[in-house]
Amino acid sequence: MGNDDEDLMEYQPLLKDIHEPKRQIKVPSKCLVFAVWAACIGGTFQYGYNLSVINAPTKAVQTFINQTWMERYNTEISSQLLTFLWSTIVSIFPLGGLVGASLGGTLAIRFGRKGTLLFNNTFALLAALFMGLSYPTSTFELLIIGRFLAGVNAGIGICVQALYLGEMAPRALRGAMAMGTSIFITGGILTGQVIGLKELLGGDEYWPILLSTTCIPAILQLLILPWFPESPRYLLIDRGDEVACRKALMWLHGADNYHGEQEDMERERVSAAGIKPKKPWELFTDGRLRWQLLTVILLNGFQQLNGINAIYFYADYVFTQAGIPADKIPYAAVGTGACECITALTCGLLIESLGRRVLIIGGYTLMSLWCVCLTITLTFQESSPWVPYLSMVCVFMFILSFGLGPGGVTNILTTELFTQTTRPAAYMIGGSVNWTSFFFIGMVFPFIVNGLRQYCFLVFLVICCSVATYIFFVVPETKNKTFLEIQSEFQSRDRKKLIAANGTANGHYVHADMNPT
Repeated sequence: MGNDDEDLMEYQPLLKDIHEPKRQIKVPSKCLVFAVWAACIGGTFQYGYNLSVINAPTKAVQTFINQTWMERYNTEISSQLLTFLWSTIVSIFPLGGLVGASLGGTLAIRFGRKGTLLFNNTFALLAALFMGLSYPTSTFELLIIGRFLAGVNAGIGICVQALYLGEMAPRALRGAMAMGTSIFITGGILTGQVIGLKELLGGDEYWPILLSTTCIPAILQLLILPWFPESPRYLLIDRGDEVACRKALMWLHGADNYHGEQEDMERERVSAAGIKPKKPWELFTDGRLRWQLLTVILLNGFQQLNGINAIYFYADYVFTQAGIPADKIPYAAVGTGACECITALTCGLLIESLGRRVLIIGGYTLMSLWCVCLTITLTFQESSPWVPYLSMVCVFMFILSFGLGPGGVTNILTTELFTQTTRPAAYMIGGSVNWTSFFFIGMVFPFIVNGLRQYCFLVFLVICCSVATYIFFVVPETKNKTFLEIQSEFQSRDRKKLIAANGTANGHYVHADMNPT
């Protein structure tokens, strides 16, 4: 007990008035808002941008590959090989993302959250260079290398940016600030769709410039992010630098508002004293984290497998059936991007008032409903001239439901379900599952659609219902709770189940509960 008393005395100056209620930060400071922008513009914005910008120059790049092949071998490339090369250019992006996600947590521990984000721009700059040089050098292989590096950049960015935002946001604004991840993903998708229009850089002759514009967000972050502090939690818990932590908190929240946040961090530091950051494989052997880890794996995997990719796949068909001319469909696609972006902004405004559970359960439930509706409307698409318009409504409503639920809340829960020593490893696992699912759905989805047609949405119906049910029974509300409180809630639930099991086995539950010995 003596050593415990000394430890408590050591932290007493920083934990004084621990039982007195502290004023929570309800409105973000300008510095915090700009810090979020600086982190996101070179982070998840890049993911969304590179995801959508490759769609506009599809025919132009395929023509370039064919011309290059003719120059090299004096013969036209076969349609099968051309399709394979184009598919490689597209699908190498999630493979790069998988590599980036596997590296992100380790880099964030070693070099810090901010340092890793800055270093990560190297991959984006190299990607822009290789893709830009592919046309003048007549080397389409550079496109494959560039897309892979863009994927690595996106994989690291999603992982580390979410860590950075979640660790520097005040408790009462943690969800809203972490929504920067989804807002900038959708903003990147929308920007890529707009810049890819033929009036801007979508013309056949401009595609090398279009693909090279991925360097612009990287340059912006390299110029702006160095002016902002490192994650205060990383400085205090990982580095043990109290002075730098206090300066960062004052800079982000103001000299009068940071004390409550510092106390939360100090409690977490006491809890994590002597514990080194966990490796990903160590999380699988820690029984205390089984439900948190299972939740992160399921949410990240089904974020790609819940039907959102099928919606975008069918969007062009639905728009065509509704009478939209082929040359106007890219503008309708911009409408879907704007819809998702607006929904992410709406989710950011609602998440601190409604909570995480309401949004994600409601999102998956509504997606289930629209899966049923879309299956019906696609089945009877040609039976009446007004049915295609119902299909359009279902497409937009599904996108809205996705943005309000899994699209917005998944990354936030990964931050909140873990503490400082386990969070980087959790993001590595969740990110790897997400990118693997992304690659899997890209490879398998065409076969699913060809086999099931519109009835593929019944498969997604089962997935959405299952995830909503799991979250309802397993995942607690995390709004306005400290990371330690969330951990304690999971652990107390496990203890209650263990006591209940022991009590039932012994035939006297109350006795087992009151007298565990």
